[in-house]
Amino acid sequence: MLRLSVSRDEYLMVGTEVRITVLKVNERSVELMIDAPREVNVARGKAIRKRAAEKEALRMKSAAKEDCRI
Repeated sequence: MLRLSVSRDEYLMVGTEVRITVLKVNERSVELMIDAPREVNVARGKAIRKRAAEKEALRMKSAAKEDCRI
């Protein structure tokens, strides 16, 4: 794990193709710009957790339907 302090308008490089620029910082949030190739998936942790929960709910619903068929 790497923890860095950066100022507004500074950027970080992830590898040679992903550039993360700090646009704005306030008390409650940080605004970033991420420049990455289309094939690089960029998503918020919140969205990833939501998708995983939805996928699990569908899996459970499907399993419940299978149980009813037996």
